[in-house]
Amino acid sequence: MSSFDTVDVQNTPEFTAPESTGPEAALESPVEAPAAETAVPTGPSFAQLGLPQQLVSALARKGISHPFAIQTVALPDALAGRDVLGKAATGSGKTLAFGLPLLARLGAEPAQGRRDPRGLILVPTRELAQQVHDALAPLGQSIGVQLAAVYGGASMYRQIQQMRRGVDVVIATPGRLQDLIEQREVTLAEVSLSIVDEADFMSDLGFLPVVKELLDQTRPDAQRMLFSATLDGEVDSLIRRYLKDPARHEVKRDGDEAPPAEHLAYSVAFRDKVPVTQELAARPGRTIVFVRTQLGADRLAENLQAVGIKAEPIHGGLPQAARRRALEAFTDARSPVLVATDVAARGIHVDDVSLVIHYDPPADHKTYLHRSGRTARAGAGGVVVSLLLPDQVGQSKRRFRSAKVDPVVSRVRPGDAPIAELVAKGVHVEPVERPVRESRRPAGGHGGPGGRRPRRDGERPRRDGDRPRRPYGDRPAGERSERPYRSERPAGERPSGDRPYGGERRSSSYRGQSRRVAE
Repeated sequence: MSSFDTVDVQNTPEFTAPESTGPEAALESPVEAPAAETAVPTGPSFAQLGLPQQLVSALARKGISHPFAIQTVALPDALAGRDVLGKAATGSGKTLAFGLPLLARLGAEPAQGRRDPRGLILVPTRELAQQVHDALAPLGQSIGVQLAAVYGGASMYRQIQQMRRGVDVVIATPGRLQDLIEQREVTLAEVSLSIVDEADFMSDLGFLPVVKELLDQTRPDAQRMLFSATLDGEVDSLIRRYLKDPARHEVKRDGDEAPPAEHLAYSVAFRDKVPVTQELAARPGRTIVFVRTQLGADRLAENLQAVGIKAEPIHGGLPQAARRRALEAFTDARSPVLVATDVAARGIHVDDVSLVIHYDPPADHKTYLHRSGRTARAGAGGVVVSLLLPDQVGQSKRRFRSAKVDPVVSRVRPGDAPIAELVAKGVHVEPVERPVRESRRPAGGHGGPGGRRPRRDGERPRRDGDRPRRPYGDRPAGERSERPYRSERPAGERPSGDRPYGGERRSSSYRGQSRRVAE
């Protein structure tokens, strides 16, 4: 295997340490909030790298004129039609590194006849699918390229309608895309450029067999790009099978091996675990608490709310709308504490997270580094705390050594000085209130005089005391609703959706006795 074209961001004169805000952040966040570098106008511009003028102008309207490091090295090869293999962590700017060449190529080749997808972007999570779409769709409009995001937990009917109207690029999670293909609502036979993002996480979730099935359905001569933070194991097999003599680019940053954060570990008794977590979660600033199961996320969030802490759970068992609301409230600091499982957390890219709590120990050191990497972003500091039961200390120390961190494990109880000192160091984040969306309906109800819909011929007038009509979807909890599409069940109920094989599931019950199902 050929060597990588490596760019050391910290030692590259064209790039400097990032600011937490700015026009680049507005486009890339929260997909990839720039955690390593912000471009400065001393390196090549997008126009000099060969990007079409329409896209250059669209980027300029966003206030972006110079690329990040991974974009600088990857764009020329991608625009030339070569396969590209990028090794870059979250926050390096890889969304535009693969998105801009895709838009440029499809914009230069107008679709003929029916608009079957000609571009494909595969991502591991629902949140990432939506975020990549939000980052690229405005740029696609400038060059006449239509994008659509398809993922489980959202309305399949609406996604089918989008496919029937025709799109140029599909941004998809593997399970939902496979469902649409099986229902003959979409074909990949015309895909000339396919992209796999977060390939290492795809592998961790068990999605690579499905990814291979999908790539096999694209054109044999298709250009392919793959981006991943690690390139070992199954990811390497994917590279060897689908990428032909790829241009290899890597962006290295100081602290890639271990997050630049303060790592602490506390041994706690089982009865003290929730009280200590409540004390830590009351710390000013944004906090993410990682748990092992969906049921655990729900219960811990309820325990935090019971003592007045604004906390929201996020996991694969929640409807997509609920996950989006929880992430928005966390991003805006209206609910500064997020209780997350590992699967859902992959879509969380928010700066100014000052504290990460490992409430349940991670499965391995890679998961520990990923969780911990949610803090100490964009040049800011951060603290990572592991809460360990006495019988978990030995295994956790081995995990720390593999992750190249060395926290001292100390015994604490609620109210102890180390906890109080950590809480006192928190930095308050001012919450941002989102504007309330105005209803499009006339005042009073469904259209017509006084807000009522017109009465159909033969329909009796409504009398006082009649049960009011409700549109589908407005039924209160407890009422029976129509059965949803098979693929609209929340992730975690079936392997063909967005739930990873062997991934997180809700607890199930049998004859009234509850049991926990591990991830």
